[in-house]
Amino acid sequence: MQPQILVLKEGTDSSQGKPQLISNINACQLVVDAVRTTLGPRGMDKLIVDHQGKAVISNDGATIMKVSLPAFVGFHTSKV
Repeated sequence: MQPQILVLKEGTDSSQGKPQLISNINACQLVVDAVRTTLGPRGMDKLIVDHQGKAVISNDGATIMKVSLPAFVGFHTSKV
């Protein structure tokens, strides 16, 4: 088995171990918090303003993640 080679942009932080695991869990918790209230028969709509100032109203988790992804990536980036 050959070692894995990663090419990262300059200034990218690379971390491993327990701190990275905690960071990944925190990122997942942000996703859960963003999507939780949209689920079920009484799911609510979300009004999201993306990074370009465009407003989107949706109760679809995939759409919420697609629009919100740049904000999430700004806080937590990792290779899972």
